[in-house]
Amino acid sequence: MERISNGGILYHEVQEANLCAVHCVNTVLQGPFFSEFDLAAVASDLDGKERQVMLEGGATAAGTLSAGDFFSEESHNVSLGGDFSIQVLQKALEVWNLQVIPLNCRDAEPAQIDPELENAFICHLHDHWFCIKKVNGEWYNFDSLLAAPQHLSKFYLSAFLDSLRGSGWSIFIVQGNFPQECPLSSSEASNGFGQWLSPEDAERLLKTTGAVKSSSSSAAVGNRASGNVDQQRPYEALSREEVRAFSEMEDDDLKAAIAASLLDACAAGANPGAVGTSQSESEKQK
Repeated sequence: MERISNGGILYHEVQEANLCAVHCVNTVLQGPFFSEFDLAAVASDLDGKERQVMLEGGATAAGTLSAGDFFSEESHNVSLGGDFSIQVLQKALEVWNLQVIPLNCRDAEPAQIDPELENAFICHLHDHWFCIKKVNGEWYNFDSLLAAPQHLSKFYLSAFLDSLRGSGWSIFIVQGNFPQECPLSSSEASNGFGQWLSPEDAERLLKTTGAVKSSSSSAAVGNRASGNVDQQRPYEALSREEVRAFSEMEDDDLKAAIAASLLDACAAGANPGAVGTSQSESEKQK
């Protein structure tokens, strides 16, 4: 059972350089607990251990490999662009006794059926990480490309995760006892790009910036590495108006409407002219 933390205040970090992995870990923990230097140190430690294992295995198997064969290679846990591996995020969260497991594994079957049972998800595609987290009983999208956390209704959560997975995102569950308090008054309560917001302030900020309406921010990152724009736009699979309408439906009607909407979105991506043609035919029939 989740307990109220930080007096109901949301912690959000806005994108700084290529530090989305840092932002993701900190929003999972709801506080500025890690810096880019902390994650880099974790990556370096993992690289050292992996190289040691490779050296030992290579010496046993072939006896012809040298340390230079491994130490000259680039890190497998942090790229030159600043993207960290899932192993780095896992090790960082293990410091707080939190476990990270893939949503598509057998142990995660209950969450696949009802994601509301969980408290946090980590999402990754290409070089972007972001967190979806339950705070004080409510779900929020803490994508650092958004100006503020975006509230997700429990009806939309499942559809949103399914849409992300269908668009190629890797999703992980974070489980364990999350830290409940971060000292807001301390000098460590801010890292320069973190901010503390009430749910009301977050909603106002999103409306001011128009971020909710154009909440395809994470997809934009995927577009840089893929020419298939439609596949990398999961946020737009359901519109803001559709989300509002779905929240008023019963469960059975909701599932049917979501499925129909996602199918329409996929069809529109495959045939951009289909929507316009359908609308024209509808107008003629009227």
